[in-house]
Amino acid sequence: MINEMKNVVTRSSSTLLQDAAGAAALVLMLVVGLNLPGIL
Repeated sequence: MINEMKNVVTRSSSTLLQDAAGAAALVLMLVVGLNLPGIL
């Protein structure tokens, strides 16, 4: 299983940073969306 994870990281290293940024953006939008009714 560890070897599979290493292979995945090796094969997709070019898009790994973009995927992490996209995931962070989705989490940020979720947090803002859930807190928006309390702010307004």
